[in-house]
Amino acid sequence: MSMNRPDPDELLDKLQRDEEKRQRGRLKIFFGASAGVGKTYAMLQAARRRADEGADVVIGIAETHGRSETAALLEGLDVLPLAVIEYRGRQLGEFDLDAALARKPELILVDELAHSNVQGARHLKRWQDVYELLDAGIDVYTTVNVQHLESLNDVVGQITGIRVWETVPDRVFDRADEVTLVDLPAEELLDRMRDGKVYLPQQAERAVRNFFRKGNLIALRELALRRTADRVDAQMREYRADRSIQRIWQARERLLVCVGPGPEAPMLVRAAARLAASLKADWIAVYVETPALQRLPDARRERTLNALKLAAELGAETATLAGTDAVAALIGYAQARNVSKLVAGASARTGFKRWLRRPLGERIAERAGDLDLTLIRASSERDGAEHRRLLSTTANAWREALSTARERRSPPRAYGFALAICAAITLLSSQLIDHIDLTNLVMLYLLGVIFTAVKLGRGPGVVLSFMSVAAFDFFFVPPRMSLSVSDTQYVLTFFGMLLTSLVISHLTSSLRREASVARRREQRTGAMYAMARELAAALTTEQIVGIGSRHVSEVFGARVAVLLPDSVDQVKQKIEDPDATITLEGEMLDIDVGQWVYDQQKPAGHGTDTLPAAAALYLPLKAPMRTRGVLAVVMRDERELDVPEQQRMLDAFAAQIALALERVHYVDIARDALVNMESERLRNSLLSAISHDLRTPLTTIVGFSSMLAQSREAHPGAQPRDDLVDAIHEEALRMTGIVTNLLDMARLQAGSLQLNQQWTLLEETVGAALRACKRVLANHPVQVKLPADLPLLHLDAVLMERLFSNLFENAAKYTSPETPLTISAQRLDADGKSFVRVAVDDNGPGLPAGMEARVFEKFTRGEKESAKPGIGLGLAICRAIVEAHGGTIGALNRMSADGRVEGARFWFTLPVEPPPEAPDVLENEGADALSDLDSTLNPLSKPSHE
Repeated sequence: MSMNRPDPDELLDKLQRDEEKRQRGRLKIFFGASAGVGKTYAMLQAARRRADEGADVVIGIAETHGRSETAALLEGLDVLPLAVIEYRGRQLGEFDLDAALARKPELILVDELAHSNVQGARHLKRWQDVYELLDAGIDVYTTVNVQHLESLNDVVGQITGIRVWETVPDRVFDRADEVTLVDLPAEELLDRMRDGKVYLPQQAERAVRNFFRKGNLIALRELALRRTADRVDAQMREYRADRSIQRIWQARERLLVCVGPGPEAPMLVRAAARLAASLKADWIAVYVETPALQRLPDARRERTLNALKLAAELGAETATLAGTDAVAALIGYAQARNVSKLVAGASARTGFKRWLRRPLGERIAERAGDLDLTLIRASSERDGAEHRRLLSTTANAWREALSTARERRSPPRAYGFALAICAAITLLSSQLIDHIDLTNLVMLYLLGVIFTAVKLGRGPGVVLSFMSVAAFDFFFVPPRMSLSVSDTQYVLTFFGMLLTSLVISHLTSSLRREASVARRREQRTGAMYAMARELAAALTTEQIVGIGSRHVSEVFGARVAVLLPDSVDQVKQKIEDPDATITLEGEMLDIDVGQWVYDQQKPAGHGTDTLPAAAALYLPLKAPMRTRGVLAVVMRDERELDVPEQQRMLDAFAAQIALALERVHYVDIARDALVNMESERLRNSLLSAISHDLRTPLTTIVGFSSMLAQSREAHPGAQPRDDLVDAIHEEALRMTGIVTNLLDMARLQAGSLQLNQQWTLLEETVGAALRACKRVLANHPVQVKLPADLPLLHLDAVLMERLFSNLFENAAKYTSPETPLTISAQRLDADGKSFVRVAVDDNGPGLPAGMEARVFEKFTRGEKESAKPGIGLGLAICRAIVEAHGGTIGALNRMSADGRVEGARFWFTLPVEPPPEAPDVLENEGADALSDLDSTLNPLSKPSHE
């Protein structure tokens, strides 16, 4: 049994995933091998079935392509109007995302998931619109073809000879809640094409000759079937894992793909994505930046960064390594990350090129050890347009390389300094030639080369290498003042000197560059450590914002602003001391974009796929519990975040700021809770002391005033004395009620309240409360509407009488004389439970707006400044009594048909429990109690029993 016991961590993870799925909408994809198989038709049929079942279904966008049978399915469904966007002087219709979110149907249909939106729309891709709909809790039906999946794009292009540029990341397909394969045999699809059911006749004929060839359709159908089968297999694995059907003890595969600057990098990334998907493995895309690659032109570096971005979109983890030996760096990283398979590109070089520089794959194979190496060769079958595009790209790359070389070369003064150093060494050597051997002078020139390469760069070092050889030959090798050499042994000296100088210059400049890279990384790591240390000591939100903004600005050379939410979750810019941080100018900071990022918890703005035209990059400050704000950053160098490590460092900075904000938030909550606890303890002690210390003298006063009132009959002519006695008695009773409330609240807060529950009829409790409040309700007619079939309730009659008395006194206090009060009750059943709901209605001015729940808090009154007596404890005691009985209490305003307030209603519920046996006795007692209630209420009103 223990072997089949579920893993608690897996169960918790499953519960969290299920909770996320319940909050998000469900995505259903109708998947097909090509256009014309009937995906839109099947989607509309499924939508109509949902509509017949009573669901709220809206057509966001559906492409019928002129097919009458498909258009007929739109009849009777709510179709959302398209948003009109102006693009290059034309009015184009696009899916209206904002209208869909405002309409918020239960189900919306969004056709063609891979569609690219017109420039000016919120998102670049339609699948991003769909994700926002899902986050809003809206179910989505959509369609996609197999050629639009990113990982299969290259394969489809090789099969059909046509490249499809609109693609969908595979993670969107994999995360769909349901995928329905719409399949059609190739022959039947071709028949539909010829009959004009897919395209118009002219288009259909051209399509059959090109894309829709039978072989293409069969291959695409196989791809669609295999991709669907892979998804079904993944669902089966998840089902077995969730139910612990079989425990699998197997190390998970991890795959690493080497991304280089070559044009085959995107194809290599897609191939690795397919391999990782087939192996169900995690995969990492790695780029090793060697000193040689650092000198590449920006176009080739940009191509590498784009390949890394593509890998990230396909679900890979990306990393950029630095080192002089790419193979050693790759193998070391693979061993550190426990990688089992390594994927690299196979070179097509032969002959002298292969001898000059061996391909990376062969060098990795020699040192791979236990790693499984997979070499993938780029396809040589390219059409003419693709070949011309590559030639054009190569030519542009060479032009840019020459331009970059000119930009990166050392300034002219550096070469002048190199010539001056050569002259100085030559002058020094001329003074030492009579004292040291001629060959030892070479060391002086080598020292000059080292110094020049370190201080001035590679170019001046190389120039000094050649100039040193020439100067040594001209001034010191016989015959002097001539470049001719009489002794051939000096030729070897010249060659060794030149080669040594060039190697020293190269190594020195490389070490200089690596030291510079290491210094920058150490500075950034130190900045992250310094920020974490300062944030740990921060005690206020203002300090956190200032510290985080300053460090992000210094490390990334950017302008920074922090948007924090207010009490209603509307983000606003947190302005700090201008000397402590750099803030964004108002015209560059878009609060609406920041609000969207805060609500959706996704990055947006510059460099992202959402609102990329924005000047700033907006990152959500996501903490473990919730999003704490938005970090807005404007980079001075737009390419600063192109390297994945830079983006991850910025994300780490944002995470540190978010954690600090959440820590301070909970520190404030804990401090407020401690203050409230101490205040509550002091308040309870005060209540207890006041109630006990005042109760004895008040009881005496009430007793004496009662004796004086009774003695009035002996002195009927002393009218002033009688009025004084009545006033004393009235105020003494009022103070007694206040002290009684204080004592009851002290008992309730101390937890010493013990319920003495007995089976009681509600009529008895109401009657006792009305008798007790006869003086208070003297000017208020009371109408009682209690059904005769109310069940017995298990309650504390004394406390319930106190509850009704407080409600009656509250109603009499805040309503005008002669206004009636109504007491009603009914039995209700909900969720398999029964309870009695009691209501007390008055005809007064009603409750102030927003006070419906607050009136039950301690020391809260309906009118802040009022001459009416009381300290605001009566309703708080009512709530404590009801909750002690397992019920709920509330208040609301009763509204008339024309929207006027007719009065207030205070209601509460009491649970109904199975009554005891002996029904005959109880029924007789109930009848007697009802008769007693009639006689009691007779002087006050005419009761009616319903």
